[in-house]
Amino acid sequence: MAITASAPAPALDSDEAIFTQESPYALDALTEHKRNGLELAVRARWIAMAVTSAFLVYVIPEWDVLYYHFILALLCLNGWLIRRVGRVGQSRLEMLLIFADLAIMTAGMVIPNPFSSEDLPLAIQYRYGNFIYFFIILAAGTLAYSWRTVIAIGSWTVLIWLSAAFTAWWFAAPQSGMSAALLAAVEGNQALAPFVDPTDFALHQRLQEAIVFFLVAVTLAVSSRRFYQLIQNNAVLERERANLSRYFSPNVVQQLSQNDEPLKQTRRQDVAILFIDIIGFTRLAADRDAYQVIDLLRDFHGRMEREVFRHEGTLDKYLGDGLMATFGTPLAGPKDATNALICARAMLTSLADWNAERRRYGESEIRVGIGVHFGETVIGNIGANRLEYAVIGNAVNIAARLEERTRELEAQLVISEALRQQVQAEGGPANLERAGFARYPASELRGLTRSMTLWALPR
Repeated sequence: MAITASAPAPALDSDEAIFTQESPYALDALTEHKRNGLELAVRARWIAMAVTSAFLVYVIPEWDVLYYHFILALLCLNGWLIRRVGRVGQSRLEMLLIFADLAIMTAGMVIPNPFSSEDLPLAIQYRYGNFIYFFIILAAGTLAYSWRTVIAIGSWTVLIWLSAAFTAWWFAAPQSGMSAALLAAVEGNQALAPFVDPTDFALHQRLQEAIVFFLVAVTLAVSSRRFYQLIQNNAVLERERANLSRYFSPNVVQQLSQNDEPLKQTRRQDVAILFIDIIGFTRLAADRDAYQVIDLLRDFHGRMEREVFRHEGTLDKYLGDGLMATFGTPLAGPKDATNALICARAMLTSLADWNAERRRYGESEIRVGIGVHFGETVIGNIGANRLEYAVIGNAVNIAARLEERTRELEAQLVISEALRQQVQAEGGPANLERAGFARYPASELRGLTRSMTLWALPR
């Protein structure tokens, strides 16, 4: 009988499980591979069992073929159980089911059909060449990326297969008459006789199968270990990338990860700059302890940071109770000014939602001032050993002054005429008065020699 089966992905060994506990990124990666490997193995198994069942009906057109169908059904059921209990880490139940898988396959290949009327020597079972199907189990076992488990599959298969062969040879009833007749038929050729003798177990051939199988298992185990180390290295890189994302915006991290020196070259570039600051923060923090102040700032920064990243901005730096964000860094986009303006409005909406929550808990509202400007800046790395990605220039100063001007104008948001014009050039709304903005022509900003037109959104 020829039985084909696809193997499950075995569990990881204990030392690999310890590593995954220390690295959640490796654990996530291995869990995903394990789940995909099990799904693939079980589906392949069911397809193989269906094909084999149909093939057996053609080979054995008798009712006793149902015995082999029963063996195939057991393999399907065992595969389903392995998928249910399979997980990353050491799992004794999963390993037991894998051992049962190998035992069921060996039994189906070696034990004669008890319902068959044919009376064939037991050694004939080893002439069907079914051992090659164990290689499918071995190869599919690498899906779990555990080299020790792959070697375990190879060792168990060799142990079960050779034990079955030697047991069958030991207990098989000798048929000396048939052997003598065959020896006479080949004219006493001792070398040829074993090939035509149906009672010969060819133990040397069984041993050869086992040795080759184990060598292949060791080779696949080494390959699995190398692949596991690759996952481990990738997990370290992913952890470093995640750590960078805690301090830099996603688009800066993307540039850092894709290029060797993406930010080294200093250049001039038009950028939209946004400043936001909590108004009256000193008074707000005066009657709170340090832990409450830190929690307040974390909540505020978290909400504002999400809006910056959601609108394709770069978080340049935190400024105590405020932050600075840029739009168009490290690479300019088609709607940098528009994104900056929409981000500022989204920040106010997020703040309004937060204040609604605070009022329900009896806490004071948070008021902010936001200033947004568009203009030429110089961008690039500054520093020697510890580099910092910086955006500098007069445009940055103007945006900071616009944020300061929100107090005098009793406004939530103040933007420059340069930003409005750029928004219009990008296809955005030209009439800000319809959006609730008030125009302030010829306004002076502290520290600047020339006046400019401002647009303010009242509180």
